[in-house]
Amino acid sequence: MNDLTKKYYKISEVADIIGIPPSTLRFWESQFTIVKPHRNAKGTRYYTPKDVETIRMVYFLVKEKGLRLDAAQEELKRNHTGISRRFQAIERLREVRATLQQMLDSLYVRR
Repeated sequence: MNDLTKKYYKISEVADIIGIPPSTLRFWESQFTIVKPHRNAKGTRYYTPKDVETIRMVYFLVKEKGLRLDAAQEELKRNHTGISRRFQAIERLREVRATLQQMLDSLYVRR
């Protein structure tokens, strides 16, 4: 999981964090009522760390679990807390796996 230390993120930064194009973020914003970044007077989008985590959950449901957009929207409305917990657990497991892989790689380099 990326460390979200800033108060606001621009769309390009969020796209880099999530690993999707900005156009996908704009599309998801039009499709998901839960994805609503703040906008300044010029219309520039500013995402909070909470917004980024919500988008990560959308990514998890749509790209990793393969749900259609309407099904993902319904799932988020119906069981937001459960999805959040499951997503966080999977992210922690990925971090542990990456750490273990780094440890294994360093063992093989030393030999």
